[in-house]
Amino acid sequence: MSPGAVEQYVVGVDFGTLSGRALVARVSDGTEMASAETRYAHGVLDTVLPASGRRLPPEWALQVPADYIEVLRTAVPSAMRRAGVDPASVIGIATDFTACTMVPTFADGTPLCEDERFTGDPHAYVKLWKHHAAQEQADRINALAAARQEPWLSRYGGLISSEWEFAKGLQLLEEAPAVYAAMDRWVEAADWIVWQLTGTYVRNACSAGYKGIRQNGAYPDETFLAALNPLFEGFVRDKLDQPIGELGAPAGRLTARAAQWTGLPEGIVVAVGNIDAHVSAAAAQGVEPGRLVAIMGTSTCHVLNGDTLTEVPGICGVVDGGIVTGLPGYEAGQSGVGDIFGWFTSQQVPAAYLEAAEAEGISVHEHLTRLAAEQRAGAHGLVALDWWSGNRSVLVDHGLSGLVLGMGLNTRPEDLYRALLEATAFGTRVIIEAFAEAGVPVREFIATGGLVKNELLMQIYSDVLNMPLSTVLSGQGPALGSAIHAAVAAGAYADVPIAAKAMGGRRIGAYRPIAANVASYERLFAVYRELHDHFGRGGSDVMRRLKAIRRETTA
Repeated sequence: MSPGAVEQYVVGVDFGTLSGRALVARVSDGTEMASAETRYAHGVLDTVLPASGRRLPPEWALQVPADYIEVLRTAVPSAMRRAGVDPASVIGIATDFTACTMVPTFADGTPLCEDERFTGDPHAYVKLWKHHAAQEQADRINALAAARQEPWLSRYGGLISSEWEFAKGLQLLEEAPAVYAAMDRWVEAADWIVWQLTGTYVRNACSAGYKGIRQNGAYPDETFLAALNPLFEGFVRDKLDQPIGELGAPAGRLTARAAQWTGLPEGIVVAVGNIDAHVSAAAAQGVEPGRLVAIMGTSTCHVLNGDTLTEVPGICGVVDGGIVTGLPGYEAGQSGVGDIFGWFTSQQVPAAYLEAAEAEGISVHEHLTRLAAEQRAGAHGLVALDWWSGNRSVLVDHGLSGLVLGMGLNTRPEDLYRALLEATAFGTRVIIEAFAEAGVPVREFIATGGLVKNELLMQIYSDVLNMPLSTVLSGQGPALGSAIHAAVAAGAYADVPIAAKAMGGRRIGAYRPIAANVASYERLFAVYRELHDHFGRGGSDVMRRLKAIRRETTA
């Protein structure tokens, strides 16, 4: 920065599963001035719809879009106050979102759930990324695409997820045709929030490619859609299609209304929306080919740029320019990671452990981690399958469920907790091996997200993968990634890779594999892989049968 030049700043806003976080960053070097968080008042609706008291079926996960606006009204002004930054020095704002999280809206962007005609209908609300109730529709999409040899299917590893736009849209049509008919736009939340900031609806290239089956400028054609359901024929044309914005480009300017919400200057640049995982690659300096960035939170998303475009079986997708312009971007993921640990600590831990943690003044997670770290790898004699929320990669099957093998009367909570930590690492190893087998090597593993602070978990991953593990320097990876994209959209940098070098940061090789642990985990991984292939590749359909019994019993 030249002497006498005025510092410029950008704001990144990360919309997560339970809260939104705003970060103020300095453009010249990415210094994080301050951040603030606002939790969603309604959280995740997965049992009851508050407006009507109606019980939700299994596998549902909804949200209230007004909660997202509240983040703009509270977290952004709070972060600005804490930063002590003059709003006039802010040159841009960018946002990222969970995905695939879908908002059904009217033509002006108003969510259907805000219309009194639909407040009591669950289908009028936001369908969160972990809404897995469209598996039946996803199965039909996959079967039809395979039968017709649709060329786009292999770009998604051969299977489309129930989490994505088309499966959720088809479920909406078939279960709530009146809501579907009233809906003018089926909008990714990543684009909806930008629409609220700018007054202009621009569809981001990342979501459209990875979650919207858009390849080579086109979606699945109308003959395919009509074969799924005749009333679905016009889904793309009438509900989904919209001009595409490239990542790091301006989507528009901040409106007067949004300026009032945020306290930022009217007219500053608003960047094209993005997915929380993919935007994090910039913060982790993980945009170079071969650097896999694992965004580890309630779930884990693995993003990786490659040198060439290759089709990888079982991954979520490969999209040209899906992470940065000019490179093929790959995505894979695990539907449940931190969610599994949270389930265990909230539902399965005895009172004595809760009391011990409280007496030490630490969380139950920290207490269990401390106990689990005292044992040697393999000492508990357990192997778990990390499918509490189904399997995103490489099986792409949300009809699967969790499993723990090897329990006895001497199994302790810390044993189970460590086995769950290890299971998620095994799941990541399966994904990395799938990339390698397809000719897409992972040269560096970079971890980011809330779980990075668990040192035992990071060491387990390094040992299971048998490779050094780097960690992002920022504790707000997605928000910083958004801030980097805001700086590019505002013209401060020529492109995202250049901005990432200046504003991002990582600790290279923060964890390194321990030989004795690597040897133990090789044996445990062999058991994991045997169970993975038996239950996930046709050896037994018992998991799907159990879920069917549950659905029929609770209907």
